Amino acid sequence: MPPNKPYSFVKYSSTQEAISAHTSLSGQELPSSDLEQKTILYLCFVDKVEVQELSPPTLPPGLIIVEDFISPEEELTLLESIRWETDNCNQKALKHRRVKHFGYEFRYDNNNIDKDKPLPGGLPESCNAVLDKCLQQGLIKHRPDQLTVNQYDPGQGIPPHVDTHSAFEDEIVSLSLGAEIVMDFKHPSGSSVPVMVTQRSLLVMGGESRYLWTHGITPRKFDVIQVSEGQKVGTVGGNTEELTLNKRGTRTSFTFRKIRHGPCKCAFPSVCDSQQEQKKSSPPLVEDMGAASLEKEYVHKVYEDIASHFSSTRHTPWPKVVDFLRSLPMGSLVADVGCGNGKYLGVNNDLYMIGCDRSKNLIDICGEKEYEACVCDALSVPFRPGSFDACISIAVIHHFSTEERRLAAIQVLTDLLRKGGQALIYVWAMEQEYNKKKSKYLKESKSSNEQLPLSSKADSNHEGNSKLPVHTNRTAFDSQDLLVPWHLKPKCQSKNSEASTGEEQLVLSNVYHRYYHVFREGELEALCRKLQDVTVQHTYHDQGNWCVILEKL
Repeated sequence: MPPNKPYSFVKYSSTQEAISAHTSLSGQELPSSDLEQKTILYLCFVDKVEVQELSPPTLPPGLIIVEDFISPEEELTLLESIRWETDNCNQKALKHRRVKHFGYEFRYDNNNIDKDKPLPGGLPESCNAVLDKCLQQGLIKHRPDQLTVNQYDPGQGIPPHVDTHSAFEDEIVSLSLGAEIVMDFKHPSGSSVPVMVTQRSLLVMGGESRYLWTHGITPRKFDVIQVSEGQKVGTVGGNTEELTLNKRGTRTSFTFRKIRHGPCKCAFPSVCDSQQEQKKSSPPLVEDMGAASLEKEYVHKVYEDIASHFSSTRHTPWPKVVDFLRSLPMGSLVADVGCGNGKYLGVNNDLYMIGCDRSKNLIDICGEKEYEACVCDALSVPFRPGSFDACISIAVIHHFSTEERRLAAIQVLTDLLRKGGQALIYVWAMEQEYNKKKSKYLKESKSSNEQLPLSSKADSNHEGNSKLPVHTNRTAFDSQDLLVPWHLKPKCQSKNSEASTGEEQLVLSNVYHRYYHVFREGELEALCRKLQDVTVQHTYHDQGNWCVILEKL
């Protein structure tokens, strides 16, 4: 049976009856009034059905539902006031529904309204009683001046969205007429709540439910809903059946909003267009400028210059990374974020792998090997979220110079995963000697106290330090934040490196310094646990690296 699909279960009193039903029904076409659509019934046997105890879902914070807010007579009056067939003023036929706007037109090209162009006539008079009641009961603080009326036929829906912060005030009110519907609310962490919006009910989105959670309607002709007490029949595994299918009818929603005439100052700046725009127009924070500048100078530029030599030393895949890739099911889609020269892109031909890296010269090497790879930053990966079965990040995240940026890189990685997908992350370990075993990197030697001054941009604000220690290769680490030398032979310089003009410059150009943050035991796991949408499956130490395997919830 196809995975991740919904099923119905039928329980028979005997094995023989189940066999008889399977023989008679499996593969048969079901009778239907729709002559253009054929439905075939497929059956298979299961030994038992795991039934979870259901509890009423917790509504998103700030969401209020008032059932039977208006009478059937008031519902009929509102529906008749729209006059879809005779009054085409401000009416549009969208792909999935019919829509009318009053007060102001909502523009779907930019998800906003033109505040300087109100529509003539204002809101229909038939809505006044509804709005007066909302104000009297304290459900809204401002009287709405914009109305969008949507009509949904069975099978139609609307994509998940958050109403633009800068366009409207806090409370958004939706009156549901004609039929009931299940509306899906989703938090950025991935958690979702299906909310039954009954006929003639009023839904009020305020606070977090308005500004942070997306809401939408999945296009389908049936909704799965909890049954009423009188409808409960039969048992499965001793538990009363709690769910049933509800056929959708034609539903009309009246959504009332209050136009906002100033910037939004909500408590959710990361998703607020007003505050994001203000942040863009403001001077960058010194801390951000310092971290980005340091990584540009001591990570990005270095790998661009040493790409050819670096690639010549990176030809043997690490065994445990190979084991992870070979453990994935055939046909899995895998992203290698920070793929370097692509040494992992070809270890398992049963996978579909795509790589990305910040270094164009390393990506060019991937291209020469005919691997699929592109140039991008690990904080902004241009792959579709939720589409990968697995991701790997091998020796990448330790190059980010602040905890916030390291956490953001892990979040980007996990955002790529589908539910149940796995990510493998490797970072350099502070503990190069672990369980009395030394890594291949380590050798007996004293650490160097040499320090290298950073460039004026990079040293301005790297967590309060103006200098970073320069690590002596093949020795134990004395500091978590340091510069690690790369000794480059002149003939191995990449094609984009600037040519040397003198013997002294040639010697200096042979040593490049890469920034590293080496991780202490437990640090990578603790960082991963800050994310709400993943769980840490496994943590281990492998040849001087701390490694975790995450699973997307």
